[in-house]
Amino acid sequence: MHGPALSGWLLMVLCAATGAYCLLRTRDGTRRERGSARAEALMGFGMAAMAVPAALLTLPEWMWVVYVVVFGAAALHAVASARGGGHHLHHLVGSLAMVYMALAMAPAAGHGGGGGHTGHGAAAAGSAGGIPVLTGALLVYYALYVLHAAGRLIPAPAPAGVPAGGTGGGSAPAWGARPELALACRLTMGIGMFAMLLTL
Repeated sequence: MHGPALSGWLLMVLCAATGAYCLLRTRDGTRRERGSARAEALMGFGMAAMAVPAALLTLPEWMWVVYVVVFGAAALHAVASARGGGHHLHHLVGSLAMVYMALAMAPAAGHGGGGGHTGHGAAAAGSAGGIPVLTGALLVYYALYVLHAAGRLIPAPAPAGVPAGGTGGGSAPAWGARPELALACRLTMGIGMFAMLLTL
């Protein structure tokens, strides 16, 4: 990525770890929760691939086409699923943002030269610049999303007479089905998307 190489490595590792955890979440929960976990796993792995530092791997120039096809299909699926409510509208925005960044990293968008893939993904699109208004709108959306998700992670004070650890009855949910971990993953991906959009 443009800027310190360490940021590219950290973003890649965080997104890959988030994708792996979301993949584990596909084994638990309701059908809607498993579908949401699959969409988030795809987003995590896609962002990790887009953030791969050029020093580690140089992706082929046609890789942007793969991103457009995969995340375009994910956006269509999110549109079809959005009628059921839930997290699908956010998945739609995320998928469309990935398509937008993939189009910005296309060789033609880099205005020829050696452009395109000197720093993979959204960072590679830095030479293309993207569309400032659209980039700004996505940055505002993800900034608000991150603030909202971070606020939801702050634990609420326990009601009077209830131990801080909960009611004490029943067992804790499996680590793969803990809602706060799922929310932390969404927060991580929101921060990652914001960082990638900053490079446009």
